[in-house]
Amino acid sequence: MGRGKFKAKPTGQRHFSTPEQMLAGTSTRPRTFKRQEAEYKEEEESEESRQESEEESDDETEQKRKGTQGVIEVNNPNLVKPKNLKARDLDAGKTTELSRREREELEKQRAHERYMRLQEQGKTEQARKDLERLARIRQQREEAAKKREEEKAAREQKKVEARK
Repeated sequence: MGRGKFKAKPTGQRHFSTPEQMLAGTSTRPRTFKRQEAEYKEEEESEESRQESEEESDDETEQKRKGTQGVIEVNNPNLVKPKNLKARDLDAGKTTELSRREREELEKQRAHERYMRLQEQGKTEQARKDLERLARIRQQREEAAKKREEEKAAREQKKVEARK
C-alpha cells in the first residue's frame, strides 16, 4: 500500500518464493508454474512407482511428508500416533509404577486410616486427653444431678414441714 503524496515506482517490491514455500505449495506464483510443477510431480511419481515395484520396502507405511520433513529425520514422540490397545492385549499381571505424588497420597491415606484406628482404640495422646475430659464432664454432671436431687428433697421436706 502506497504512503504519502507520490505513487510508488511501477515495478513495486518484488516477492520471491523460497524453495520451502514452493514445495509446500504456499507460494504465490503464476498458473503456468503450477502446470509445469504438476507435470514434474507426475514424472516423479512414475519414477517412484517403478522403484517401489523393484524393491519392497517398509516406506509404504510412512505418510508423504511436506516441506523439509522428508529431508530431516526427527524422532518426536508427539508425532507418533498412539496405538490403541484392546482389552485382551493388555497384560493384567503387569503392575504400573505410581508417580511420586500418587505414592505420597496413598501413604498419607494409609497413615490417616492407621491413626483413626488407634484413635478409636484410645491409644493416641489426643484420644487419652479426650477420654480424660469426658470422664471429668461425666463426673461433674453426676455431681450436679446429685445436688439437684438433694435440693429437690430439701424443698419437699420444707413443704411437708410447712403443712404440719
